[in-house]
Amino acid sequence: MYGDRNGGGRQNVPVADRSGAGDPAQTLRLLWRAGAEGARGPRRKLGVDDVVRAGVAVADEQGTPGLTIRKVAERLGTGAMTVYTYVPGRAELLDLMIDLIELEMPRPPLGQRRGVDRLRAVADSNREMLRAHPWLAMVHPGRPTLGPGATAKYDHELAAFDGLGIDDVVCDDVLQQVLAFVRSAVRLEVATSAAEAESGASDEQWWAAAGPLLAEVLDPDAYPRAVRIGAAAGAARGSALAPDHFWTFGLDTLLAGLTAQVPELGA
Repeated sequence: MYGDRNGGGRQNVPVADRSGAGDPAQTLRLLWRAGAEGARGPRRKLGVDDVVRAGVAVADEQGTPGLTIRKVAERLGTGAMTVYTYVPGRAELLDLMIDLIELEMPRPPLGQRRGVDRLRAVADSNREMLRAHPWLAMVHPGRPTLGPGATAKYDHELAAFDGLGIDDVVCDDVLQQVLAFVRSAVRLEVATSAAEAESGASDEQWWAAAGPLLAEVLDPDAYPRAVRIGAAAGAARGSALAPDHFWTFGLDTLLAGLTAQVPELGA
């Protein structure tokens, strides 16, 4: 996979966990619970739901790097081979976990507000979902899971466009832009929190240590814009990376741009 190129000329590069990496036929059957559970082994007092919830619990505690079939089995008080009678592998389990979270996320009515305000509500609910399960923000959306959770979530979010008279394809375009922004913003938030946890230093403490050292080696006359604007932004936000600020500014800017492009959203 490293350095190889596919027929389209695009380089195949290693990525972190992604959705849709498992066997599609087996994954779809499990997502929609089609067929008998545990058919490949001895019947246990477990179901697919038990395995999936255990997987979510492991990932919530340890992230996806800590997600293994063995650890899921330990949480369930059983053996790994028993878990394999319910899910064929880790990739399929990950899709089931994602779909369960999307199935159970709150879906408050979007109401009769302006389209842009409904989209803001969609963004807020997705942010809360990802913040509750930070590992999910770090999973690359390689392919949609196509389960009942993903389908119900998509159907609900498309209600943001009800009654606005917007072309169906444009509705999907707009929604995907909003969801992509949410994922990007939460990834920044997760990465910032992880940096603080791993280093044991807040962003302010890190800059207090790094700033004087940087001043010794950086010539401000060589990088006048970087020095001036970077200092102003850092002073205004109290940090070089301020996830809450980027969320507010980014979402406001995105929605304003989408409304300018699709005026019906302001109705």
